[in-house]
Amino acid sequence: MLEHRTSNLTGLLLPLADRNLILPNVAVAELIDYQPGAFDLDTPPWYLGRVTWRDRHIPLLSFEAACGSKIVIGDRARIVILNALGGRPELRFIALLVQGIPRSCKLDSQLSYVDVPLCALEMAAVQVGDQVAKVPDLLALEELLVSAGLV
Repeated sequence: MLEHRTSNLTGLLLPLADRNLILPNVAVAELIDYQPGAFDLDTPPWYLGRVTWRDRHIPLLSFEAACGSKIVIGDRARIVILNALGGRPELRFIALLVQGIPRSCKLDSQLSYVDVPLCALEMAAVQVGDQVAKVPDLLALEELLVSAGLV
């Protein structure tokens, strides 16, 4: 006899300065302390340089700045290391600036979509508990780095 199960997924709610992002927890490799990245002055404003993680130099970016908002590096700033999805050997991970520690949350297959304005790097907005969270387009983030010549 087959047991009927609803498909549950564990997500991570990433706190940014002006929004929350939601990702499946498998998209996140690790959360690390904030460290300023090393960068050149002629890079895009959303590019915060490269940070060192496990003997690798990972590109660090501000999602808010990539969406046209200002960069905020608050007292609780951390860096989330994301697994890159594009299959590029030169881009295995992306570092994303977050404002605090991500929270784990259970997501089911019946996500409630919310009709709010989205930036070009956001695929959707969903209701997670009492908060609206944006679903980032991780492939578009990778393409942003590639098209800017930062990979």
